Amino acid sequence: MERTVSFFGIMANKAKTTAAPRRTPTLRAVDIVERVARAQQSVSLDEITRESRLPKATVHRMLRLLEQAGLLRRELAAKRYCVGPRLSSLALDVLTASPPHARRHAILGRLVEQIGETCNLTVRDGAEVVYVDRVETSSPVRLNMEAGSRVPLHCTASGKLFLSQLSQPDLRDLIGTGPLRRYTARTITDVAALERELKRIREDRIGMDVSEFLEGSVCLAVPVLDPKGRVCAAVAVHGPAPRMSLKTGIAYLPALRKAAKAIEATLSGDATPSTAPVARKVELSKRRAS
Repeated sequence: MERTVSFFGIMANKAKTTAAPRRTPTLRAVDIVERVARAQQSVSLDEITRESRLPKATVHRMLRLLEQAGLLRRELAAKRYCVGPRLSSLALDVLTASPPHARRHAILGRLVEQIGETCNLTVRDGAEVVYVDRVETSSPVRLNMEAGSRVPLHCTASGKLFLSQLSQPDLRDLIGTGPLRRYTARTITDVAALERELKRIREDRIGMDVSEFLEGSVCLAVPVLDPKGRVCAAVAVHGPAPRMSLKTGIAYLPALRKAAKAIEATLSGDATPSTAPVARKVELSKRRAS
């Protein structure tokens, strides 16, 4: 299922807080795109028709136009609709260009200063993990990748964290029946073995990758939740072994979770911890001046 992280759904929800203008055909099409973007799985024509309260013929016509534009994609086997490649690309562009991006980058920067290893903010886009942001360690020995890089789901810490949130049917639709592509000797290629690993991740919400994607690397990831409590992104740390062992990575988890919480605040519009004290100081100065 071609799916960008629910960051795009968050944006759609925020847009609905403004006064609703008259529903022109264009805005009706936008409404359909929002409904598909907010869904946690692909949706059918009947579901969209019922939710939008539009004639079925009208919805079908709009869906065809949106599909032709690349904004939505129709799954041929199930005849359901999901986010298309053009909409995925737009959502990722917005993520990296929006004002909160600077706040999230600063949070990652402080995390790297604290633990001394490279950290990433990742999202799922279809069958891949995308590095939305990345701050490198100052150590000369490091794993060189860039923001915008794409890595597989089944053998990376963030990827397995995202996979653990899928239903069984959606998981099988995405990864198939196997065997999965092998990248190193430690890559999990058996689907049943991967599902057992995902069950563990679903319980403790910690994604781990010890030389599964890149030989000699260790990576851990924790979830970032959207305002509805859904996993929409991940904060990950990775470094070269033996400098960063799995035990070392586990010791970093409290710092990673704290950074994930701070990033969650940028999604809901709350003030970051760094800006709140400044606001209080300004208010105190005003009171003293009066």
